[in-house]
Amino acid sequence: MTATEQPDDVTAMLRYSLRGFLDEHWRPRGTTASSSPDEISAVWRKLVGQGVAALGAQGDEGGLAEILVVMAELGRVGCPAPMWSAALANLAISGSQADVVTDLLARLHSGTVTVAFSFGALDPDRGTGSIEAANSAATGVLRCVEAAGSATHLLVALDQAHLALIELSGPGVECVATRAMGAWGLHEVRLNAAPLTPIPAGSVDLNELRIKGKAMLTARACGAARRAFELAVDYARERHQFGQPIGRFQAIQHKLANCLIALEGVRLILDHTARLHDAGEVDWHYFADCASAFSGSALRQVALETQHTFGAIGYAEEHEAPIHFKRVHLDTVALGGASDAKRRLASRLLDAGGAGLPQYDLGTAGNAFREQVRSWLAQNWSGRRKDAFDQKPFAKREFDAGFARDIGDTGWIGLGWPEVFGGQARSPLEQIAFMETMEQGEAPRIGAAIQANALMMFGTPEQQQQYLPEILRGEAMHGMGYSEPQAGSDLAALRTSAVRDGDHWVINGQKIWTTTWWGKYMFLAARTDKDAKPPHAGISMFIVPMDAPGITIRPSATMYDGTFANIFYDNVRIPAENLVGEINGGWKVLTGALAFERGLVGGGIVLKVAHAFEQLRAHVMAGEGDRSLAGDPIVRDRMATLASEIEIGRQLMMHCAELAADGVTPPEYGAISKVFSGELMERFGEAALDILGMRAALSEQMPGAIDNGRFEQNLRHSLMWVISIGTNEIQRSLIAQRALGLPR
Repeated sequence: MTATEQPDDVTAMLRYSLRGFLDEHWRPRGTTASSSPDEISAVWRKLVGQGVAALGAQGDEGGLAEILVVMAELGRVGCPAPMWSAALANLAISGSQADVVTDLLARLHSGTVTVAFSFGALDPDRGTGSIEAANSAATGVLRCVEAAGSATHLLVALDQAHLALIELSGPGVECVATRAMGAWGLHEVRLNAAPLTPIPAGSVDLNELRIKGKAMLTARACGAARRAFELAVDYARERHQFGQPIGRFQAIQHKLANCLIALEGVRLILDHTARLHDAGEVDWHYFADCASAFSGSALRQVALETQHTFGAIGYAEEHEAPIHFKRVHLDTVALGGASDAKRRLASRLLDAGGAGLPQYDLGTAGNAFREQVRSWLAQNWSGRRKDAFDQKPFAKREFDAGFARDIGDTGWIGLGWPEVFGGQARSPLEQIAFMETMEQGEAPRIGAAIQANALMMFGTPEQQQQYLPEILRGEAMHGMGYSEPQAGSDLAALRTSAVRDGDHWVINGQKIWTTTWWGKYMFLAARTDKDAKPPHAGISMFIVPMDAPGITIRPSATMYDGTFANIFYDNVRIPAENLVGEINGGWKVLTGALAFERGLVGGGIVLKVAHAFEQLRAHVMAGEGDRSLAGDPIVRDRMATLASEIEIGRQLMMHCAELAADGVTPPEYGAISKVFSGELMERFGEAALDILGMRAALSEQMPGAIDNGRFEQNLRHSLMWVISIGTNEIQRSLIAQRALGLPR
C-alpha cells in the first residue's frame, strides 16, 4: 500500500491480513508457470479458512467493500482463486430461504463446493455464448468462464430472475481450457442436455448483480495494475542507463505520475461505490458505472506505461509484469467492458428528462451550509443584478467590487481561516460546499487565498492586523508577482532585486503574466541575496502597495479575454516592515502558502467543469429542430466519458478534503487533484465544441452564440488552469519525487 492509500479501519485490517496471508501462501509467477487446478484449489481452501468465501452472504459477513478489497489483493498477486464466483453466488442467492440454497451456501462457505459463475444470456458481450434450459437440462456454449477448471459446480443465469446449478463433472458437460490474452485460466463450457438444478435468485435483480460483478473485476484489475506499477517504480529507482537511474528522466517520472493519478482515481471511486452500496444508497449503480467507464482506458494505459518503463525486461514471460498486463486487459474488457457502462450512464444522463450529476453528501454541516449559501445567492446575486453583470464582456466579469464587499459582510471570505484571524474555521467539506454553490450561482471570484495563507502562516502580528481584515471584508485584492522574463515558473531564477536602504526596501525588476494587477497590493517575490547557494535560498517575499511611486503597469489581453500585465518596478521604495517572513526565507513562505491552497485548487477546477457539464447536458437534451443530439451514439459516449471523469475529479477533491481535515493536504496529493482536474477542463472544452458544433465556437456578444460564447471561452480559459499555481509538468515532477520517491 502506498502512502496515498487511506482506507477505513475495517478494510485496512482486512487488506493487511490478506496481504500477509497471500505473501505466505501464493507466490506471483510469470505466465509461463500457469497455475494448476490443484494449486488453485489448495489456496482457495486456505482462503475459505480465512472466511472470505462467506463475504456478501449476509450484512454481518462483510459487504461489497470487503469483497473489493479481496479482489484487489488477489489481482495484486495474480492469484486466480474463485473469489469472484463465490461473492456473486453469495450476493445472488443468500436472500432465498429455499433448502437447496441453504445447502449450497453452507457447502460453499465450508469449501466442500467450489462454484464457477456465468451470466449466460445476461452477459452484454454476445460473444460469450448462450444457454437454453428445458426439462431440467441445459444446452449451449458458455465462453470465457472463470474458475471452471478447478470448480465443482457452475452457477449460471438463465434470465433476470433465475439461475441454474450444474455439476461440472456430470453428464453432458465438457470444459475446454481457453487461452485469452496469451494466458490460461478461462474455460469454454459446452453443455449438451446437462442436468441442472433450478436456483431461485431471491430478491436480487441479476442485471444489478452484473454491475456488482463488473465492480469486482475492476477492483481486481486495479490491484494488478497497481502491483505492476509498484514494480515499475522500484525498477525506475534501480535501473541505471547513461550513468544515472532512469527514474531521474522526466519522461519516466511523468509517465509514472500519470499512472498514480489514474490508480488513485480508480481506487477512490471504487471505495465510494462500495460505501454507497453497503449503506443502501441508490446512486451506487451510477458510481459503479463511472468506475467501469473510466478504468476501461485508464487501467489499460497504466498497464501499457508500466511495460514501457520496464522496456525489454518486461517482455519476458517469466517476469511477473506480463501476468498483470493480461489480467488488467481481461478484467476491463469483460461483461461488456467500458462500453456497456457508458450506455447505462448515457441513459441516466440523457433519457426521459435525464438525471444530473449526483449531489455529494458533505456531512450535516456541509449540507446545511450549502443550502445557506444558495439562499444567500438567491437574495443577493440574482435577477437584474446578475443579468447586468452577465451582459458585461468577460474582461469585466473577473471581479465585482460590490459583490466582494457583500460577501465580506458574511465573513465567508474567511471561511476556512482560524478564528484567531477573524475566520470561521469551517471544515474542508464546508469549504467545498461554498465553492460548489458559488460556481453553480456563477458568482464572481473573491478573496486572496494564497496571500492570506502566507500572512497567517508567516506574517507578523502587525501585518496580520493590517492586511487580513481588508481581505476578509472584501475590500482588498492582492496580486501575485512571481513570474519573470527568462525565468517563467522557475522562481529560483528570478532577478527582481530588493535592497535594504535604511527603513525601506528598494525594488527593481520586471514581472510578467501578472493577473490581478489591478489589486490594491502585490505579493512580490524578489532576490535579496544574489550570491545565495542554492539560488532559491536568496529570495524574500514582500507586500507592495500598487500605488507606490516607480511602478509602471502595461496590461495585455489574454487569449481567454481576460487580462494580465507586465509590471516594471523602478526604485520602488516600500517600508521595511512589508517583508513577509524572514530575509532570504521567501521560498518557504511561497511554497508553504501554495501547498496550503493547492489542496483544494483541483476541487475548485472540477466544480467548474461539473457546472459546465450540466449546461452542456441541457443543450444536448434540448436538441434543435428535428436533430436530436441526445440520440447520437457518439455524443452519448462522449457525455458518459465526461461524467465518469468528472466523478474521478470529484473523488480526488473529496479525498483532499479528508486529508485537509486531518491537517494539511500533502503537496503531492494536491498536485494529483490539480493535474487531473485542469486537464479535464481542457478535455471538456474540446468535447463541448465537438458536440455542439460551430455555434458553440461563436464568441461572447456575437449573434447566435450559444450561452453568450460560454463553451468556447471556457476552453480558452482552461489553458490557464494547467499553468497557474505551478504548471502541470512541474506538478508531475512533484508527484514523482514526493509520492513515488524518484530521484530529483
